[in-house]
Parts: sequence; C-alpha cells; structure tokens
Amino acid sequence: MESHNLGVWTAYGAHQIARRIELPELDRWDWDIPEAGPGTEAFGEVEGLRVLDLGSGPGRHAARMAALGAKVTAVDSSATQHRRAAARYPDTPGLRLVCADAVAHLHAADPYDLVYSVGGVPFTDPRRLLPALANGIRPGGRLLFSALHTNSRGVGPATEVKARPEVLRLPGTTEEHPVHMWVLTPTLWEDLLGEHGFVLESVTVIDSPRPDNHVSYRLYAARRPERVPSRPRTSAPPPPNCALGVGVIVHGPEGVLLGQHRLGTWEIPGGTVEPGETFAEAAVRELREEAGLVAGPGDALELGTLLDRVGDVVRVTVPVLVTRWSGVPQRREEAIGAWRFWPRGALPQPLFVPSAQCLSVWDRELPLDHPHAVFRPYGPGSHQPDGPHPRTPASGRKTPRP
Repeated sequence: MESHNLGVWTAYGAHQIARRIELPELDRWDWDIPEAGPGTEAFGEVEGLRVLDLGSGPGRHAARMAALGAKVTAVDSSATQHRRAAARYPDTPGLRLVCADAVAHLHAADPYDLVYSVGGVPFTDPRRLLPALANGIRPGGRLLFSALHTNSRGVGPATEVKARPEVLRLPGTTEEHPVHMWVLTPTLWEDLLGEHGFVLESVTVIDSPRPDNHVSYRLYAARRPERVPSRPRTSAPPPPNCALGVGVIVHGPEGVLLGQHRLGTWEIPGGTVEPGETFAEAAVRELREEAGLVAGPGDALELGTLLDRVGDVVRVTVPVLVTRWSGVPQRREEAIGAWRFWPRGALPQPLFVPSAQCLSVWDRELPLDHPHAVFRPYGPGSHQPDGPHPRTPASGRKTPRP
C-alpha cells in the first residue's frame, strides 16, 4: 500500500513539474486547509531547534519554518516532489532537503527537537512510522501532525487501525488516483501515540470554511516525556526459571542454629525473597516466621551471592549472617522440627545443599561436602570458596558493611 502511495505522489510531482506552476510562498501557516486552523503559534518558539518536516512536498512549509530560525530537514520519499523543492529552495539558510523514506531517515538521523507533518502521516502505516518516531524525537521533544478526519464526501474516520481507499486528484484536471490512507478516530490516534511512548497534549479541529465542503482534519500535538520509560518485552510474565532466596546463618556462643526438616535434612532458616524486600529484610522475616527469633535488618549482614543450577532452574541464594537477636528458637512451621544450636565442629548430617553452601562460604574450614556453586562476596565477613578467608567472629559486634 505504501509503495502504491509513493507511485501516486511521484506522478503528482511529475504533473506539477510539467505544468510549471509556481505556488506562492506561504503568507500564513496552514494545515491542509488554507485559512483554517492554527498558525505557527502551535509550535511555540522554534528558533535554534532541530526540526523534521515529514512529507515535505514542494518544501513551502519547511522554508517557512527555516525562516523562523529553525534548523529544518525536509524529507519526502517522492523523487519528483523532492525535485520540486530542490529547484525552488536550492540554497535556503537553515533548510536541508532529503529524498528518503521517512522511517529509514528516522532510524539513521539523530533525534529531533520537533517533528511535524502537514497531512503526510496518514499515508504511512502508523505501526511502522510511530516506532521510528518514538526514538526519532528526543525526550521532551514534540510531534505535531494533521490527519484527515472526514473526507469531502462526508465519510468519517475508521474505528480500527486499517488503511482505506481515498482519492488524490491531479490539480487542474479531473484525473483521480486512488491512494491508501489511515483515516482514524482521535481515540485510535491517542491509543497509538500512547502505545509508542507519547503523551497527547491536544487535538484541534480544522474544518473547511466552505459550508458545502465536508472535509475536516485534526491537528494532533503530542510530546515525548522527559523521562525514558522501561517496559517488559511482552505482557506475559517470564517463564519461571530462577529461584531467589536467602539462607540465614544465626551464630552465637552456642553455635549455629539448625532445624531438621521432615524429610530428614538439617538446614538453616531461609526462604524466598518477596517482592519489595531487601535480602536483609527477607532474612529477618524468615527467621521470625520459621524459628521465632526477632532481629532487625541492621542486625543482618549480607555476605554475597551464591549461584548454582538445579535442572533448568537457576538458583540464587544470598547467605545472611545474624549475630544479634532476641527470643528463644521455637517450632513455627510443620515442615521443620525443633531448632537447636550446633557447635561448628559437630554439625549434624545430612545438611540441605543450599544450607551447606551458605555455611561453607561463611567459614571455609567447616568440613562440608556439597555441589559446587559460584560465590561472589559483598565484602568483609565472606570469602571465595577457593581462596583464603578470615574466620567470622564467634560472637560480639558484626563485621561492618563495606
């Protein structure tokens, strides 16, 4: 459809060149309908801005914009329309004329401060053009374009994002050429702009001043927000392929706190990190829920990150050392029996694998066997499994955070 439109506009430009008719310079700005709609005040101050004119045709609007002090690039995909503009404005200060596809140009050019189009946007699939405009305009920059709303026969906009046939008449003749246009409701344009990161600021109605002409346009003014957003690649959540948890090493004068799982393994307190929690907050919550001990996040020292794999699941565990708490260990969950402190030199067996991994990075001298896991320490009080390590104090003040 777009290639067909390009062919029609190329024929249109060739027809105008053959007629040798020079249109007058614009004495006021117009948006498709002369003497209707807002003028250059719609743009605000443009002096010094990098401006892009999409579908610039013979270049009259671009030349007017350059006369206001803007640095204007005028892009048109039709070679004949471009030739008309180049012949008329060969050396206009502040004006650069480019013959190119609008989307290709936007992908290659640096972002613009302002992009506008006088009637050109509806000839390009918005789902192809708007993604290019999303990054073709700098954060905080503006987009203004006029789009057909109701044609001269009184046919209004479509309620779905789909091109429909319209007619382009060659000036001075009765010859008509079919074109494909995306004539959409303001609601659809607003949805499309929002989908691609723009905030719609205003919609201005531009009607024909002639009562016998039903043609009507809408001028859309939108802005790209100053802040750059992020969003997931799809609306579906990612597949569950990672487990994130904490292992809580509670150590005091009596040893290390361990509980026996109903499956027979011994383990330190721990569990899954909940959304919005820090690792320290998750550790003190799990300690309270599983063993009834109360500590604050300031009493919990995050040692580092353990990374291993169980089948297709990546397991990330953060060992957290707690040496200051209140309360007496008690059974709080069905899965774990009574909790008790075990001396470092007489730990029970077998240990739960993640618990053994956490204890090993805390104190490498512990004689523990377990599958290898990659460990990245956060600071003092932890060590690499294959290198020298400091022993963590048995009690007293915590190792300071880095």
